Amino acid sequence: MTRFSDPAAIDLLHGMLKIPSPSYAESELAGYVVDAMRGAGLTARIDKAGNAVGEIRRGPGPTVMLLGHLDTVPGDVPVRLDGDRLYGRGAVDAKGPLATMICAAAGSTGFRGRIVVVGAVEEETTMSRGAVEIRRTHEPPDALIIGEPSGCDTVVLGYKGKIDLRYDVRCEATHPSNVVPKASELATRAWAELLELLGPEASHARFDAPGPTLTSIDGGLTSATAEFSIRIPPGFDGERLVAALAERSAPGTLRVVNAVRACRVGRNDPVVRALSVAIRAQGGSPRAKVKTGTSDMNTLAEEWTVPMATYGPGDSSLDHSDREHITLPDYLFGIRVLTRALTELDGHLTGEDR
Repeated sequence: MTRFSDPAAIDLLHGMLKIPSPSYAESELAGYVVDAMRGAGLTARIDKAGNAVGEIRRGPGPTVMLLGHLDTVPGDVPVRLDGDRLYGRGAVDAKGPLATMICAAAGSTGFRGRIVVVGAVEEETTMSRGAVEIRRTHEPPDALIIGEPSGCDTVVLGYKGKIDLRYDVRCEATHPSNVVPKASELATRAWAELLELLGPEASHARFDAPGPTLTSIDGGLTSATAEFSIRIPPGFDGERLVAALAERSAPGTLRVVNAVRACRVGRNDPVVRALSVAIRAQGGSPRAKVKTGTSDMNTLAEEWTVPMATYGPGDSSLDHSDREHITLPDYLFGIRVLTRALTELDGHLTGEDR
């Protein structure tokens, strides 16, 4: 097993950033990541979905999965180092957290058991095909850490879920001045009906309230399509919402494209505690938060009821932006935190003090 020095860790992330990997085009990066994991002593492969999967075994003990994602949103952010800021598409979301996981797995000499590192494909898409494939083909681990930008001193306890809807409507051809509703008007009306059903408290700013987005709308007098995405809090009755909207938006057809529940763990979750201890050990003041977006944590929590949380260096306000960058001190801090957290987590899962 080869521990990554600080310069080698930076080189790893720099190399990952130089390889464009928008959703559905992650294969080159997957190969690079597999090679990097093999070079660090992990057994690594590319699975059927295109995920990069590596693992190390250090005798009997728990299995911990570290899962980040390979894909990014489209758009070019030139890779450059400006002082201690490393710029590039995916520096924050989420090549930085994934590189952190690879380095931590390689350096986790205090962990006894098995570590599985996954670079998943298509997290930025509606269906999260990479995480679904991992959920289908792997036994639930004893603990799961998702690699997303939380900030190097912060642990994410949970995410809102979401419902993705598609509304299609067709009408007979008619003159624009005819009083009958046109397809484009009906699509717009369906959006208005959704907002009315969700009520005035709906907001993306609150974890405990639904947050709607009009993702796209296209059409004309005779046909139109609108796509809606609703981020939903724990306990939200999505089926009731969809049924009510379908009734109100006739004569169009409303279809659920994808749906995933919200997920949240408590502060006493073993993963949360291990990460918090590790942050404190590096001189940080650990914090915890929930996010109003959605991640692969939701996808895996649909079927895996194991200790889990999300951690990764990076400022999530830079996600998808043209200013996306990660600071190298935060990145290296994150590697030290995650490396220590694996040792702590081993103790939490086996009931031993560390």
